[in-house]
Parts: sequence; structure tokens; C-alpha cells
Amino acid sequence: MDIILLGPPGAGKGTQAKMMIEKWRIPQVSTGDILRAAVRDGTQLGLEAKSFMDKGELVPDSVVIGIIEARIKEPDAVGGFILDGFPRTIVQAEALEKILADNGRKIDHVISIEVDDEELVTRLTGRRMCKSCGESYHMVFNQPSVENVCDACGGELYQRDDDKEETIRQRLEVYHEQTSPLIEYYRERGGLREVDGTGNISDIFTQIAANLAGTA
Repeated sequence: MDIILLGPPGAGKGTQAKMMIEKWRIPQVSTGDILRAAVRDGTQLGLEAKSFMDKGELVPDSVVIGIIEARIKEPDAVGGFILDGFPRTIVQAEALEKILADNGRKIDHVISIEVDDEELVTRLTGRRMCKSCGESYHMVFNQPSVENVCDACGGELYQRDDDKEETIRQRLEVYHEQTSPLIEYYRERGGLREVDGTGNISDIFTQIAANLAGTA
């Protein structure tokens, strides 16, 4: 199966992708991971991407699309893949459609994990990290025994800038701006499967599995 996994920051895409990999034995294709690997390996596209990343600029569609095209042609992705972080725009979605069609393939399912923004803000702003050992906590779901003190090493806990409410809301705004048209694009094509991303992790996975099996 060729699958696209959509969902806002904090929706649990990474956790669900791991469970999907285990069940269906197909690789997760993450744009961020591929870009970092291409840069590390010094490929032509990787060097091109690095020239933009070093200047703090977004990597252009042409480079990202080229890297994705190369990745999904690799042997482990012949039987299917889970795309995470791509496509982000209609232009990218159309390019992906063409690449797959040229290879006799198509996207089989688009899974969109839906979570209310306020729930996401609670999830993401509650995270705390230990300055000394990097242990992770959550002020609602996984509290330390003593407030702001790491259970593992006694170090001080802090909130990363990425986890502050203003930053989180800005990330969510960007996600909605970019992804809303994409969700409609796939809904119109009949391939969109919306899954409730609140509640138990295994229950969310059960929904995904039912949708992929066509029983939901």
C-alpha cells in the first residue's frame, strides 16, 4: 500500500507510523529524515538542499520532489510506503501523483489524524526536558515526582522554545494554511480517511487499520 499520513504537530503521527511499519512491513518515508540523510551522504540533491538550508531558506519543491522520487524507488519501498511530511501543498501532491503514475502506482489511502487545536496545545506545551540528561516529562501526562526536578538525575527541568504556546499556535496556523487545501484535494478524490486522534493510542491504531482494510 502507498499511504500518506497527515496530521498536525502533536497528533501522534510518529507513534502511529511505527505501529503501521510493524504491522504492514513498509517503510516510513519522512521528508525531514530523507533531507538530512541526503545532505549527510553528499548526494547531488542533498548538496542542492544544503545550499538552501545553510541560508535558512525553505528547500524548493523541485529538490524535495526529486529526493522523494529517488527514495520511493528504492527496493524497500517497492511494496509500499508511508509518506510523512510530504506532500505539503497541492503542487507537491500533483507532482507525486505524476511520479507514481509513471511507475504504474497510485496513492491508496490518505490517513488524516484529527485532533482539536486546544488539545494539541495542552499536549505540546506540557512537555518538559531535563537540562542535564535530556529525560522527557509532561506536566499533565507524565509528571516528575518533584516539580521541575528530574527523577532520573535530579537535574532542572525546562520548557524548550519549540514547546511554548506562542510557537505551538504559530506552527498549527501554518499547518492549517498549508494542509486544509490538501485535505480537500484528497477528499474530492475519495481517498481521504479521517481518524479521531484523541484517546488511547491502540484505539487510534485500530481506527487506522480498519480504514486501510476498508472496514471502517
